[in-house]
Amino acid sequence: MAEPEQVVPRPVDPGVVARLVADVHELCRTDRSGEPADYIPELAAVQPNSFGLCLATADGRVYGAGDVGEIFTIQSISKPFTYALALADRGVATVAEHIDVEPSGEAFNEISLDPVTERPRNPMINAGAITAASLVAGRDSADRFERVRRCYSRFAGRELSVNDAVYRSEARTGYRNRAIGYMLRSFGIIDSDPDEAVDRYFRQCSIDVCCRDLAIMAATLANNGVNPLTRERALSADLTERVLSVMTTCGMYNAAGDWVTTVGLPAKSGVGGGILAVLPGQIGIAVYSPRLDSHGNSVRGVAACRELSRRLELHFLHVSRAARTAIRADYTVAEVPSRLRRSTEDGEVLERHGERARVYQLDGDLLFAGAERVVRAIEAKAGDLDAVVIDLRRVGEVSRIAVDMLDTLQRELAAAGCRTALVDPEARLGHTMSGLRADDPRGRVFIDRDAATEWCEDLLLARYRPEGEQPCTSITVEEHPALAALDDEARTALAKEFRVRTVARGEVIAERGSERSGLYLILEGRVRLTFEGADQRVHRLVTLTAGMSFGEIPMLVGTPFVNEARAENLTRVAVLAPAAFDRLAENAPQLKLALLERLAAGAYAQMDAAVRSIAVRGADY
Repeated sequence: MAEPEQVVPRPVDPGVVARLVADVHELCRTDRSGEPADYIPELAAVQPNSFGLCLATADGRVYGAGDVGEIFTIQSISKPFTYALALADRGVATVAEHIDVEPSGEAFNEISLDPVTERPRNPMINAGAITAASLVAGRDSADRFERVRRCYSRFAGRELSVNDAVYRSEARTGYRNRAIGYMLRSFGIIDSDPDEAVDRYFRQCSIDVCCRDLAIMAATLANNGVNPLTRERALSADLTERVLSVMTTCGMYNAAGDWVTTVGLPAKSGVGGGILAVLPGQIGIAVYSPRLDSHGNSVRGVAACRELSRRLELHFLHVSRAARTAIRADYTVAEVPSRLRRSTEDGEVLERHGERARVYQLDGDLLFAGAERVVRAIEAKAGDLDAVVIDLRRVGEVSRIAVDMLDTLQRELAAAGCRTALVDPEARLGHTMSGLRADDPRGRVFIDRDAATEWCEDLLLARYRPEGEQPCTSITVEEHPALAALDDEARTALAKEFRVRTVARGEVIAERGSERSGLYLILEGRVRLTFEGADQRVHRLVTLTAGMSFGEIPMLVGTPFVNEARAENLTRVAVLAPAAFDRLAENAPQLKLALLERLAAGAYAQMDAAVRSIAVRGADY
């Protein structure tokens, strides 16, 4: 037997989601409207055309484009995180006595309080943020700020530090914020030194971050307060919910209404050019671009978030269900082969190379976050695969972006030499079983997973079967393995007892429930044994090919056929009639024993293959 060819992993472009992010970045990059903040000298000195865009999933995968590592100060994006720390330190009730949670409709630095409650309207404007800073617990001023810095660092998953130059610039020019601090003190909202609270606010705004840091901070909020990289809890689940609620209504200042309707994500912007947005349970988004609009929000940041929301269908009101797709199971065809029994030689080839075809069973809704998980999982192994099965039968809602992502994945896999089998009888991805040609490089669509697995096996055999080696498709009765162990005289004598019969495609050979009708040896073609599942549908138990047999158990025990046997194509079988089988016991018991030993070995192999398949797949055929 020739040595199989060496398998070299093929590189596959891992960029379905990365390219989506890059496309949005490129779309927004040319917009140079707006100007950097100029009321803080250090902010006015930044590179105005810097632009970074990051998307981080709730399980910690980060996709970025542009200047994602460029350092800038967090500015007002700090507000929800200090508010979170104040809530954790003082409790919801105490914080609510000092800060309301209503949209202000005013500029973020307005020197005013709600005329009725005489409290800051929300923690996302400067008055509320300074109040939140005053509520942080600690031994002294230095300790209280250190707790703020550590809080931000837990969200970011790394140690963050203060930009001293920006802090000094803020402190030198922050007269308006000092006025807000003294106003808060005069109304009893702050009961400590207002200068200390304002200074803490200046310092928190001056903490350095990059776009990737903000994306992880957003993903931590999306992940119910647990950092997806470090697995450290940064905030309790109930307080995370409260912070995100306030960000939804107040995070984008007096542009909050337009933001919610067009983007639909809890968010917070900063005059440093950053925007942080969250889709709870799924992803966090971060943008850095210093050019600001009239509301103090990043021009490119707003545009990029709006485009991502539109393309990826992220609007939180669009999500009516959990929107999570789980990979319910994944395995190779070596672990769970199809129910087509192969020849010994082909079985050896599939045992060696079966790991190069993999099955993915999906479960749940297929929106962006779910599709991203699926794409990422397949891309991680794609360089080592020749075929992939994606089973969509348990998938519920499928979004347009999910369809686009999986279609792009199919094309990328095809370009790398890996074909895809979709188990998608309801055409959720828009491909009917007749819609893709047999030679389509992307792959095929199948009604069930077993047929898709068989197709993958055929691909592997075509690629890795040793040159010149083909399975035997037609044999004589004497050549059948059931008679192979007999000596020549016995084999010839027994062969004469069989009657050869040709069966047309689709013809039933043995009906379910019928009495024993003979021992069948397959000489040519394929015979399918079927059973009725719990779903009232007929399913394939196994397909037998030349050199295999069926009907042994009814012949030995006298019980009816429990499975229907039907020809899949033009088939020749050799039949040993019940009367002839019974005569062997009287006239040639040793011959019958030898025959039964061979048949038992074949029947056990068939049963083992079927049990292995059903054990993994369960009732989901």
